[in-house]
Parts: sequence; C-alpha cells; structure tokens
Amino acid sequence: MSRLDREADAFRASMAAAASKLTGSSASAMSSAVKRNLAPPSPSPSVGSTTSAAVGTPSRRDRELPGANIVYSQPAVTGTGDSVISQMAYAVTWLRGKDEPQTYYDVLSYLSATGRSESEQEFFVEQMRRHPQMQWIPDPNLSEQTWRTGTYIHRPIIPNVRNKTQLLAYLQKKTDASGVSVKDLKDGWPDCEPSITELENEHKVLVIRAKKDGAARMVWLDDASLFHEVEPDLVKAWSRVELPALDVIAQKLIQAGQKPASEDPRLKAEKMPKVEKKKKRAARKGGKSTNTHMEHLLKDYSHMKR
Repeated sequence: MSRLDREADAFRASMAAAASKLTGSSASAMSSAVKRNLAPPSPSPSVGSTTSAAVGTPSRRDRELPGANIVYSQPAVTGTGDSVISQMAYAVTWLRGKDEPQTYYDVLSYLSATGRSESEQEFFVEQMRRHPQMQWIPDPNLSEQTWRTGTYIHRPIIPNVRNKTQLLAYLQKKTDASGVSVKDLKDGWPDCEPSITELENEHKVLVIRAKKDGAARMVWLDDASLFHEVEPDLVKAWSRVELPALDVIAQKLIQAGQKPASEDPRLKAEKMPKVEKKKKRAARKGGKSTNTHMEHLLKDYSHMKR
C-alpha cells in the first residue's frame, strides 16, 4: 500500500468518527426536545384570579410603589397654614403664652416669615394692629411710629384678670347679676380652675359645674358672711322628715283655694276635650250679572239645603 492510500484511509476514518459524534449529539437534542413537548402543561390561571386582576386588585409591586395611594384631589397635610388668617391664629396662640411684650420681628420669626418681602411683612403687621386679640404698644422713646416700631401683647377677652385678687375685684365691679364664663377667663388665665376651686371652698364665689366632668362653667360673686355652718344633728333631723306625695300637696292647696305651682297649664289644656268648629260656608256675594240668559243657573239655593 502506497503512502497516498494510507493517508486516504486515515482521512476516511476521521470523517467516520466525526459523523458518529454529530449523530449522537443530534439524537440527544432531539430526545430532550421530545421530552419537553411531552411534559405536562403549566396550570392555567383560574377564573377568579383573572377576574380579580382585571377588576383592579393591586399587586404587591403596585402596593410598594411610592405614591401609589396619593389622592391628588386633596391638599397635602403640611401641619401649618400659609394664609394670613392661619398665621394670625398661630400668632395669637403664641402671644397668649408670653408674659412680656414681643416685637414684630419676634412674631415673624416664630412664624418663619422673616424671609418674605418687605411689603408682605408690612401688610401682616398692619393686620396684627387691627386684630381684636392683639394690643400694639407704641415705642415711648420715638415721636414718630413706623410699622417696625412698638411691641405686641395678647389682649384677652377679660383683661387684667390673672389671679384670685383680680378675679374678685372684677366680680365686685360688675353692675349686673350676670356670671362670668370660665371659658372667657381661660383666654387670659389658662390655669384658673384651681384658684376658682379655692375661692369656692372659701365661700367667696359661686360656681356652676358640668355634670359630666365637674369642670367649672360659670362664676358669680358670693358673700362669705352669709354662710353659716349647720349642725349635723339638725341635718339628720331634717332628712328624716317625710314629705307627702305631690298629688296630696296639690290637693291640699286646691282645697285651701290656692293654685299649686306644680300645675302645668299645658297639661290642663291637653286634658280638655277639643271642640270641633264647623266651618261656615262663605255667603255668595251678589254682583252685577252680565250673563242674563244664565240667571236661573246662578241663583243661590243654599237656603233650601236640608
């Protein structure tokens, strides 16, 4: 065998080996493909799950998205208001807790409004001077006042009442018998209730309290000299006296020719039988008749009714 024949045989053997390798790999690929095709299909989604997803049930990803639950039709809750009315309310509340006068810059600093324009600050200061619960104190060292001068204090509903002595003096100056609202007192004297209780125990003021929590509602002036201590034995003897029934008391008063105070005129009116009033038919007014051919039809025959 020549050299050329040996090289040809070797080439054929290498080609046969390569063909066998290619056949094995294609067969394995085909078998894996067949296995994938024969595998059971994945379960299809149920009707309920597809329906809920279509209706709009948010997924976990949607729930975790930032801003997914923001309602853009409603204003954001910032905690503070930028309007003049809101800022003025905050300023009044802040001045109510201050015992010393404050400058305009102190008020604007509390409201974080010092960065506004000069025209806006001047307008706000003018509104402060007009506010009924703020009092502007001009600077006594200046002959001409500007919007930056002077100080401001809280003007309470009941001025100059911040202790027991001032409260008694205010009640004594009243010219009528009306009481003083504790709510109005708290506007300038927030912690007035303990002092009111002390004056009540000393019989210097009369207090009306709420039934629910016992908080003071109204205060009147009282006279401690009119209070007299009653002996406990007399209180017990008074409590042992039995009173007759209300019906018996009313009957005794009627027999004596007196009208009982417990008699309600409205109940008496309800007990009386109601008399039905008959409505009278209005008489026909005789006017000038223009339809002479219908006079026999327009004649009044009401007197012949049985």
